[in-house]
This record gives sequence, structure tokens and C-alpha cells, in this order.
Amino acid sequence: MSNLGLEFLAPTPARTSENRVPIGRILVDTGVIQQQHLEHALAEQRYCDAPLGELLIARHLITENDVAQALAAQHHLQLVDLTQTPPKPDMSSHLTALDCLKFSVVPWRKLGKTILVATDQPDRFSDVVDSLARIGISYLPVVATKTQIKHQISTLYGQELARRAASRVASDESCRSWQGRSYRRSGWALLTAVILASLSVSQPAWTFTVLILGALLTSIMTVTLRSLAFFAKTFLSTPLQKPSQLCHRSATRLPKVSVLVPLLHEEEIATALIARLSRLNYPKALLQIVLVLEEGDTMTRDTIARTALPSWFEVIEVPQAGPLRTKPRALNYALDFCSGSIIGVWDAEDAPETDQIDRIVEYFAQAPDDVACVQGVLDYYNARTSWISRCFTIEYASWWRVVLPGIARLGMIIPLGGTTLFFRRDILERLCGWDAHNVTEDADLGVRLARHGFKTVLMSTVTYEEANFRAWPWIKQRSRWLKGFLITWCVHMRHPRRLIKEVGVIRFIGIQTLFFATFSQFIAAPLLWSFCLTFAGMAHPIETTLGTGALMGLFSFFVFAEFLNISIALKAVSGTEHRHLLPWAITLPIYFILGTFAAYKALYEFVLMPFYWDKTQHGLSQPPCVSRQKPSTPLP
Repeated sequence: MSNLGLEFLAPTPARTSENRVPIGRILVDTGVIQQQHLEHALAEQRYCDAPLGELLIARHLITENDVAQALAAQHHLQLVDLTQTPPKPDMSSHLTALDCLKFSVVPWRKLGKTILVATDQPDRFSDVVDSLARIGISYLPVVATKTQIKHQISTLYGQELARRAASRVASDESCRSWQGRSYRRSGWALLTAVILASLSVSQPAWTFTVLILGALLTSIMTVTLRSLAFFAKTFLSTPLQKPSQLCHRSATRLPKVSVLVPLLHEEEIATALIARLSRLNYPKALLQIVLVLEEGDTMTRDTIARTALPSWFEVIEVPQAGPLRTKPRALNYALDFCSGSIIGVWDAEDAPETDQIDRIVEYFAQAPDDVACVQGVLDYYNARTSWISRCFTIEYASWWRVVLPGIARLGMIIPLGGTTLFFRRDILERLCGWDAHNVTEDADLGVRLARHGFKTVLMSTVTYEEANFRAWPWIKQRSRWLKGFLITWCVHMRHPRRLIKEVGVIRFIGIQTLFFATFSQFIAAPLLWSFCLTFAGMAHPIETTLGTGALMGLFSFFVFAEFLNISIALKAVSGTEHRHLLPWAITLPIYFILGTFAAYKALYEFVLMPFYWDKTQHGLSQPPCVSRQKPSTPLP
């Protein structure tokens, strides 16, 4: 080994026994920290499941390099700088990417039949040797920092891991088998349009009547579900978990929590995001905030480079491996680099309540093993910006504070939101993460969790987001959601009998309502607008085919549907925080006209470019300082 000018020593029994000098003592003896700092960190370690070095780093007492030097001294190993002497590309053939991620190691050099492996946990290196044992090959450890190891794993195996991120979910549960531009989908769309046009010319009145009756069927499904949910939320106990329902903190040590924050083309939001997340109460040594960037996104990279990141923030850059560039692909890639046992997701503009992580951890500590996901409540902090933002806030309040809790109380499947999601990591990995090709990966994952026998729980911890307050950005965002709902419905309806067997008849009907009927309602809205013809004294086709009585009955039902939606909205914003929105609830029918434009845009993209991700622009409104919002008060 002298040809490298370095001396490598294999750990001896004496050096791996209990008489090894503790790392804290090494740090004190070398003058890196003081004795009182060590004592405080050791006291904190009694309830924090984190190495001593990470606790000290979180307190800004030492650096990651100080820890690496102490570990090297403790184990009598060579400290290497992977930035100055990185592994050569051919070293990737000596260890697999998944083994490197599992043990937090990376192959560094090969000397004959010996592989020098960089690790940041030399005390666990025997596990690496036991797992990777190959005849005629020996492994020796060298010490490097965790950040350098992760960077080199990404460098050596990035393309492989990126391809894996795009295809983690089983093909029968994914839409990735679809072609981006499919002649089959285009052919069916063209054939359907030709048939409808032909029928509209030959039998206009009856064609219109059949379409209206189809819209009536989906509307009945939606109205029934929303009515039952409204009743369940109003008169039955809510499933939202409140502080009084949670037991006291477990005596076991607090776990590490990794939260993924995907970013793309963000120029203004990085500094504000760091400031908001820095207010979290959870011990920073147990937090791993992973900023997930796309390769080639120089705007976001430069923004972050100008920002001083706390030690508990990490940046993961997702390599571009093929044309696919979606949020779920980025999440899948970054998941492999997480170290927490609980995995969360926030969006770039999110402002979570300061005790959110504490409550999530507390709930998971006492929740049954089949609870895989905790979903928080989403709200908007810029409701007063415009009429659209006011209506958007009312819509969100109706969904998160009335309809969704009611759906959960009825035992229906909960379609997840894209943020404020927290998962047990082992279950998330068992389900292979997110479908990288689905543009509403969150709603799809909610269905897959239910199909595999796991539960999602709602918790009344609030995260504040930025509402789209301009028409075209709103339409683009909503078109992506509606397209994803249609894709999710198509994927899970490939085998209807299997779906019924896995989720039951009631929840099967719920899937039809939440995904297909929701999309259909926006598509069919222009048919319902035709009832306005009667106010102009014009004859309606329904009156010609089914008679005046049927026309009045249909008209009355659709008026009732609008009345129900407004009633739910009034209930949702009747609390102190949203009471200023009450007068705007009656304008929701006009607001939802935008949804129809979004639905037709979604249908066009579904046929021609189902994987296209129409990104939402963030950072146009700044959130206020967010603290805990009256925890003992039930949500309105």
C-alpha cells in the first residue's frame, strides 16, 4: 500500500472491543469541544436516536470533517478526502448501488484483491464485510464524511439509480407502459369524436339527452358522496387526530425524520423556505431536509448556492436519464438517500406549523402497524390576493376540513395530497415509492396503499401553501390534477374484479366517484350550462325528448347540487380564520367554470402527452410567520 503514500490498518479485535476510546472523549481531548458540550450532547442522546457527532453538528459546535477525523482516530483508520481523490468510474463494478446506499459506503480504491471502502460508520463495517463477502476479495475501511460518500454514490451510480427511480413501481400498478404519443389513444379519441359528431347531426335532441343523462349519473355519484361526507363530518366524530387523542411521548428515543422538498426552476423561494423550516421545533439533529433538484436546473442550483444551508439540509441532484422529468421520479431517486425512518414530503412554498413533526412522530409511535401514512391539512396563506385565491381557499377548506374528513369517517379511500405527507419508510419502500409517470402520484399512492391493506390517517396539523391567484396558472395546475385523476382511474381499473376484491364494493364505488366522476363533472359542465337557455325563453332539447317534467326535475337536481357545494363551503369557512371568505362562497359556481377549461386541456394532454408535467410557479406571494394554530380547537 506504500505506493499511495498512505498506511491502512485493518481493525484489530482490540480496536473493535469496548476499550475503544469514545468519540466524545477524543473530541474533548483534541480541544474540538468542551466537556460541558459533551455532557449536554450525551444527555440529549438519551431521547434522540442520533449519533453523538450529528447532535454536536446540529448545535454548530463541530463540523462534519471534525467527526470524520475523530472516527478515523478512534478506529485507527485513514481519513480520505473524496473531493480531492474521488473514486475512479470503474470502481462502481465492485459494489452495487443498493449496497452502497444501505451501508452508506462507496468503493474508493482497489489494491490487488483488496477493495478500500470509504465509510462514515466504521463501527458498522463488519456488517458490510459480512454482507458483501466474495471469495478471494477482501474489504478494508477508510473514513470519509457522509456528504462526500453520498455525492460519490450519486456520481458513480447516478444514471443507474435514476433509471431505477423511473420504474420502481410494478408495471401492472403503473402507467409507464403507456406510450407518450399513442396512435391507439389518438385513434379512440378521433373515433369517439366522429361518432358524437355524427349522432349530433342525425339525432341532435336524443344525443344531447343521453349526454345529459350521463352527466346526471356522475353528478348523482358526486352529490351522494359529498352529502354523506357532509353528514359524517357534521354529525359523527371526526377522524382527524387532535392533540388530546395522542398519548404522551414514548419513552423510546425519537426517530430521525427525512422530508423531501422537490424544487424545479425556483429563483425566489429557497431563502424563504429555509427560514420557514428553521422554525420547526423538532430536534435538528433528527431532521433531514432533502432539497431535490433536477440535473440541468441551473436556476435553482445557483439560488441554493447563494444561500447558507443549515447542517440538517441536504441537496440531492437527480440525474437526467431519459426524457421523463417528473416530481415522483425525483422523489423516488431522493428516497434512496434518506436516512430517516419516517419520510415526509413538503412543497417548495410550504409553511408548516412549527410542531408538525413532533405531532407526526408522536402519532406514529402509538399508531397500529397498518397505519402507513399521516396526511396533514393544507391551507392557503394568500387568500386575500385575488378573487381566484379567495375561491381556491374556500375550495381547499371545503375539501380538507369537511369532505375529506367525512370520506375518511365513511371508511373510503383517501386520495393523498401532494404535500404534508408522512410515511413509515419500510412500508413506502415495500410499495416501491411513487409511480414516476403519474402526474398525480399522491392520489395514486393513496389508492395503492389501500389496495395493499394499509391505512391513511388525517391529522389536524396545518401546512400553509401559496394559492394560484391568476387564471392561466390555475388552469394549468388544475389540468395536471384532473389528467392525473383520469390516469389513476385507468390504471386501477385495468382489473376491476381484482380491485373490488382488494378494497371492497363500497370503496370501489368511492374510487369511481372520486376519480372518474370528478373528471366527468368538469367535462360535462357545458351540457349543464344549457339549462340557462330556458331563462332566455328558448326550448331545451330535454323538453323535446323527455318532457317538461323531466326538464324541471333535472334542473332542480342540478340546483340542489350547487346549493350543497355552497353549503359545504359555508361550513368550511365559518371558523374565525376564514370567516372573511363567507360572502365569496356564493361565487363558487362561477369559479368552477375555470375547471372546465382545465378539464378539456387535461383531456387533450391525456390523449397526446399523458406524462407532461405542467409545473406550477411558486414564490409570487410571501407567507406570514406560521406558528401553532390553537391546537385544542377542533377544525371548523
